[in-house]
Amino acid sequence: MCGIVAATANRNITDIIVNGLKTLEYRGYDSAGIAINHNGHLSIRKQAGKLVNLITQLESSPVSGISGIGHTRWATHGEPTSSNAHPHDSDQKIAVVHNGIIENYLPLKNMLITHGYEFKSDTDTETLVHLIHYYMGKYDFSAACHKALRELDGAYAVAITYSAEPDKIIAARKGSPLIVGRGKDENFIASDVQALISETNQFHYLEDGDIVEITTDSCVIYDEDNKQVKRELKTVELSAEDLTKEGYDHYMLKEIHEQPTAVANTLEDRLFDGKVSPHFISDELEEILKQVLQVRIIACGTSFHAGLIAKYWFESIARVPTQVEIASEFRYREPVVPEKTLFLTISQSGETADSLAALRYAKELPEFLTTLGICNVENSTLDRESDYCLMTRAGPEIGVASTKALTTQMTVLALLTLKFAEINNCDKSTCLDLAKQLRTLPGIINQALLLDSKIQKMAKKIVVRDNALFLGRGVHYPIALEGALKLKEISYIHAEGYPAGELKHGPLALVDETMPVIAVCPNDKLLEKLKSNIEEVRARGGELFVFVDHTGDHGLDEADTHLIEFEATGKFTSPIVFNIPLQLLAYHVALLRGTDVDQPRNLAKSVTVE
Repeated sequence: MCGIVAATANRNITDIIVNGLKTLEYRGYDSAGIAINHNGHLSIRKQAGKLVNLITQLESSPVSGISGIGHTRWATHGEPTSSNAHPHDSDQKIAVVHNGIIENYLPLKNMLITHGYEFKSDTDTETLVHLIHYYMGKYDFSAACHKALRELDGAYAVAITYSAEPDKIIAARKGSPLIVGRGKDENFIASDVQALISETNQFHYLEDGDIVEITTDSCVIYDEDNKQVKRELKTVELSAEDLTKEGYDHYMLKEIHEQPTAVANTLEDRLFDGKVSPHFISDELEEILKQVLQVRIIACGTSFHAGLIAKYWFESIARVPTQVEIASEFRYREPVVPEKTLFLTISQSGETADSLAALRYAKELPEFLTTLGICNVENSTLDRESDYCLMTRAGPEIGVASTKALTTQMTVLALLTLKFAEINNCDKSTCLDLAKQLRTLPGIINQALLLDSKIQKMAKKIVVRDNALFLGRGVHYPIALEGALKLKEISYIHAEGYPAGELKHGPLALVDETMPVIAVCPNDKLLEKLKSNIEEVRARGGELFVFVDHTGDHGLDEADTHLIEFEATGKFTSPIVFNIPLQLLAYHVALLRGTDVDQPRNLAKSVTVE
């Protein structure tokens, strides 16, 4: 959500910033802008809409300079217009780009208006740039920035440039991610290492409350107490090639097809001889898990669905009581937490604001034994702030609609289930079977990807509809939720997921010949009950689309049902496998509708505001 790129160097940095913004498009945005500092003059260009609009403006009205700041904005305060786009300036001397929300901007704005400041936008961000300008009547650039930033309430990441000090950039973070890239006689600021990986692989990860001042040859970091501090310089093993589509039409399609490899990477060195290997968790964490009496899982969106699946696994296999909650609700409802509870947070980016807020709240509650994160991004805020963190190893995920990140989250949760089962002395043959299912999972996912041509035909029947119902039972109910979420995210078809047993308690009223009903149908102990739910739909004239595990005799009638059969193999891992064709279905429906598959409207990849 929003993206910041800034640079100071002994060369023209315009292309560096624009190229960095291109790599951040996946985060979601609706306008883009750049401010270049050259010979004591700020040149600002900004446009509503996609980044290509800004690039076109720069082609007709180019700018160059040795330092500057750039931004892709996801609108919060004020519509996505050119006037509301960042950067914002004060007296054409100071410019600011900002991610997040300044919660106390209104009293600050009213104060500034009484001192004669005029506002050109509807944003909260413009308040900050004028506040810095106001304090520069009393202090130098650095002190004015520190003074203004310490007055802000809310979450933010900012980068600031001043025309009279062209080689200096001041940046800060509180709640929103921000990193510093180090180069030879040049330094950078960005929301994400991906924006700078073509320039450097050396990074400082800023902590909450940090303010950093960079020039071409220096980097000074201050903590929230304004004390100068050192932040570890870390090397990131990522290449620019990792961020390309590699011949696929969309990042989402590429990432769907990367799932066999991603799952294999997730499992690598974590399974050995039918058991979870010592490489999965530390001895210290294992001792803590032995004390756990309950698990509380907190997540948002797709990660929440992964948590729901884990609840079924933890309870049915490892017999560990588990609750799953949406992060944005957890910390506001004054929850009662039993003693010896494990707090488990799931986030693809590790920067999800609601999940991080819930984590910080949980760390204040003594009932939690420890905090454990599941995340795809090393050195993310979730990784750094959790007591322990398990990496999913999915690799970069650019498409806003999460695919391989979810699949690898479920794989890590499956490993954790197996670990709990071992700790709780579950039946040895059961544990061996679970491990076997996990070992064969990459190959089974690869087979599911071969359904692509059949799913394309199914998509042609669904694309003309405005609504859809997804049904599942047991551990596959969350997969129905996820299938509906994917379809609505990228095709904009209204879709809802339901536990199939709830069909007769309301949703059945919606079923007629215009309502497609997509059923997730594993060949398990709930098959007969799910077939009864399918008959309820058939009796009301609903059009049925059924994904079924062909292992054994499922007994489903193909005469008036769009049936896709495939091998899910194993009751334990089948939710992971069933998720694959639903991803492909959403992709192909969106493709037929002509929507922006990788960057669906109004959505952001990394949601860094509440």
